[in-house]
Amino acid sequence: MPTATPRDFYEVLGVDRNATDDQIKRAYRALARKYHPDANQNDASSAEHFKEVSVAYEALSDPEKRRRYDMFGPDNSGGGGGPADGFGLNDLFGAFFGGSGFGGGGGGPRRGPDAEYVLDLTLEQAAAGATHELDLNLQVACEDCGGNGCQQGTFPQRCSACSGSGEVRMMRRSILGQIVTAGPCETCAGTGQTIPAPCATCRGEGRVRDTVHLPVDVPAGIDNGQRLRLSGRGPAAQRGGASGDLYVTIRVRPHDRFERDGDDLHMAQRIAMTQAALGITLNISTIDGNEEVIVAPGTQGGHIIKIKGRGVPSLRTGRRGDLHVHLDVEVPTRLNAEQADLLAQFAELRGELVDEPREGIFSRLRSAFGDR
Repeated sequence: MPTATPRDFYEVLGVDRNATDDQIKRAYRALARKYHPDANQNDASSAEHFKEVSVAYEALSDPEKRRRYDMFGPDNSGGGGGPADGFGLNDLFGAFFGGSGFGGGGGGPRRGPDAEYVLDLTLEQAAAGATHELDLNLQVACEDCGGNGCQQGTFPQRCSACSGSGEVRMMRRSILGQIVTAGPCETCAGTGQTIPAPCATCRGEGRVRDTVHLPVDVPAGIDNGQRLRLSGRGPAAQRGGASGDLYVTIRVRPHDRFERDGDDLHMAQRIAMTQAALGITLNISTIDGNEEVIVAPGTQGGHIIKIKGRGVPSLRTGRRGDLHVHLDVEVPTRLNAEQADLLAQFAELRGELVDEPREGIFSRLRSAFGDR
């Protein structure tokens, strides 16, 4: 006696094929309350409805089972076990032999390609870490067909040329005897499936190109050239295969004041000769804001002041590096007569030999003609 074809699971739950997980869950809960045997005692039809709803929810609530259902439909034309079976023929062959039950040739949807995106950050953004929104132009699953490449109501069929294995074997004779070679099936392009009625939107590809808005969590302390791998967030595959990975390469723009060395930062700070000799309290601008730094009297050029915890967070430990302030003592190159005379007096008091201050042309003119 022929078995009746099961109803479409989406129809059973009363949801669209593009319904989200939350929409499917809400629909199931409402129907389960309606048809639960406890609420409909001695009602055989309600019990049957409850069983049908439960089977549909079991299939559509699991991402992998839902993908297989979208691919092969309620009659499991793809050869795998049904959503309610849990362990199908292909699962059995895979468990023992590592291959498909139909020839083991690796048929089925191929994985999507990987993609790379370069994210430009400032040093401050790399040090702080944040969530960044990426606008990507990628291949995404076609919404009209659910990614299987078929018109609604139709499903892929096992390729008759390769029996669903995705490859064909050819035998030829040589001086060494018979040689068997295998190659991708040209009829199904190695997928093991043919599309009897291609989707008009994606033309049977199961994917279309679109702009994707993707949030990416960038950890605090990430450095230039490092990459983030987002598994399964890359381009969609043909006809329901697993999506590829997205690699986000970080490019930190050069800073006009800081240089990074691991988790430490370095900067140059110029101070006057008098500030180095007499001491000064400086207001240093760090990546976290201003910080007061005391320069002790008699500080020499090249001295380094370390400000702890004002570097970049470590990706491994989260501890902040230090900020190293390299002091550059500036010696004045242009002095007026009064400044030169004062420095000469200072040198005389310290017993230091210096050249006599040179008079400028205006000073010599005043000496020659006097003040008039």
